[in-house]
Amino acid sequence: MSRIVITRRRFIQGAAALAGAALIPPGMTQALAGLVKKTASDLVELGRTGLRLSRLGFGAGTDSGSVQRSLGHEGFNSLVRYAYDQGITYIDTADGYRTHTWIREAIKGLPREKFFILTKMGGIPEDPAAEIDRFRSELGTDYIDCLLVHCKVEADWDQSHRKLMDAFSEAKQKGIILSHGVSCHSLPALETAARLDWVDVNLVRINPQGMRVDAPGEDWTDDSVPEHVPAVLKQLKVMRKNGHGIIGMKLIGNGKFTRPDDREKSIRFALQPGRVDAAVIGFKSNQEIDEAVSRINAALADG
Repeated sequence: MSRIVITRRRFIQGAAALAGAALIPPGMTQALAGLVKKTASDLVELGRTGLRLSRLGFGAGTDSGSVQRSLGHEGFNSLVRYAYDQGITYIDTADGYRTHTWIREAIKGLPREKFFILTKMGGIPEDPAAEIDRFRSELGTDYIDCLLVHCKVEADWDQSHRKLMDAFSEAKQKGIILSHGVSCHSLPALETAARLDWVDVNLVRINPQGMRVDAPGEDWTDDSVPEHVPAVLKQLKVMRKNGHGIIGMKLIGNGKFTRPDDREKSIRFALQPGRVDAAVIGFKSNQEIDEAVSRINAALADG
């Protein structure tokens, strides 16, 4: 199922670029590519999925979505629209966040093909296919760009959740979802995810302070444990080798990084070349969006 839309302007720009390329001396193409300014709103490739999403995503699940829901429908709609105006078209949610219908209303009237919508399914429902249909109805969309198995901590989740994984695979074949994967909350689960061919996309907790990053066991404490971080970075390399898409989460330490220096440090850490394709942050104000965009743009400019 193709979702690619080529406008007349993009076609002309592409043709001009091809024509100009013939005039570029050998060896200059790579140098010129380095001059292109990278930004938070860039559409970036997600591993080998063939899909693209904005480098920065709008998270609708802070404290299981309670932070976003506390804005009220009008405030939430306004915030999503503001993010859209800044070029943030990747929206991250989950069934457990209870924001599916909120997102449907927030993006009503906007072009669906502009958005990359990622959601997650928890547990092992009796009828996963019916749940996927419910998700699509709640989100008001014919297809979901990415569906993840949600919040896995056990090392053998690929065995215990085979029923769910098979349902996701079937939905992908039908074009009902365009990619599938997993979000992990422990190092053993992450290690399994990194090696699986079934995984198209990994949602990975990453920050240099070690706040809620994947640990040897399930870790729900709010303690920073920097010594856990190298093991996560090792798994990112495995994912990259296997062609997985990688999206970073918990860049703001689940909202715990109240000091600007901590947020700056974390964003620069996650956005280092080769680590993540994109990153999602839970927002509750226009100012937080502006700050994240500014920090990401600065980090990308510095390489």
